[in-house]
Amino acid sequence: MDLHLTGSVAIVTGGASGIGLACAMELAREGCRVALWDISPSVTDVAAELSSNFQVPACGLIVDVSQLENIESAVDQTEQKMGPIDVVVHAAAVTSGKFGFPFTNVPATAWRRVLDVNVVGMANLAQSMASRMVPRRRGAFVFVASVAGQIGSQTDPPYSASKAANINFAQCMAKDLAPHGIRVNTICPGMVQTPLNRSVWQAWNDQQPVELRRSYEDWANEKVRNVVPLGRWQQPQDVANLVAFLASDRASEMTGQTINVDGGFVMHW
Repeated sequence: MDLHLTGSVAIVTGGASGIGLACAMELAREGCRVALWDISPSVTDVAAELSSNFQVPACGLIVDVSQLENIESAVDQTEQKMGPIDVVVHAAAVTSGKFGFPFTNVPATAWRRVLDVNVVGMANLAQSMASRMVPRRRGAFVFVASVAGQIGSQTDPPYSASKAANINFAQCMAKDLAPHGIRVNTICPGMVQTPLNRSVWQAWNDQQPVELRRSYEDWANEKVRNVVPLGRWQQPQDVANLVAFLASDRASEMTGQTINVDGGFVMHW
């Protein structure tokens, strides 16, 4: 399907690895000029490789989304290099690094960074980008949340709460920006093998007595079999496919939606 994205300018936060990188690659495959934002210094090399592989302009910027000044500077740099931004994909996120069952296992001090990156970072990005998109009367935001934000996951309560906030704020944004022709949607991945998912296992495993510890593969595959009706992992590419569609005019009548890519983990109507 031709999504008619050729020449569009997209930014992808968390674009140096995992789901963010898969999204950046899919947008580049569709012909977008892509700016990868990430806190990792590797983002510049990743962007150069993406540009070479897909023959599209790309740049990599080191950005901490929890800092509004970082975002505003990155927006200016991106537009100077690429032109006006059409698509914003927000995939940057962190976990608490703690296994939160029960929630009292997570010290109150561990909440701050999760909320700063996952919630305040989203608000910073929305604030900075909406003011630029409104005068042009076009644009699309796609936020990567999680099924954890829908089910009250006990695995990592700060992360779960932050993803619920992402879903809710995206709906607020969608209502506010619809009169200006700007669409806002959220994707909730389920079980995806990423560094973020592996960190959840690590936090769990570190708490176990030696005799109860398990390999990541054994732990994760049992979880997938237990909670995912399709019985398999979701891949970063599965999320990226939907991101590209929602970023395009093919999804022109979709805004304020929360769409799961989760193998049937959470079913709703």
